[in-house]
Amino acid sequence: MKLGNNLKRCRFDHDNISQQALANAIGVTRLTIHSIENGKFVPSTLLALKLARFFGKTVEEIFFVVDD
Repeated sequence: MKLGNNLKRCRFDHDNISQQALANAIGVTRLTIHSIENGKFVPSTLLALKLARFFGKTVEEIFFVVDD
């Protein structure tokens, strides 16, 4: 299993906010956002909650489990 996400779609739906602007808004680096979007980094619970709050979504609307 791995963690999938809709983070790029969320950014697009949120006036196409850039990775850098999102990173600045939640207090991480652009590379962190990039790595999450590409499945290279699994965010902490706190970071997942910050992202959900920023977008006004539940964590489950952004992140999901992908069966291999």
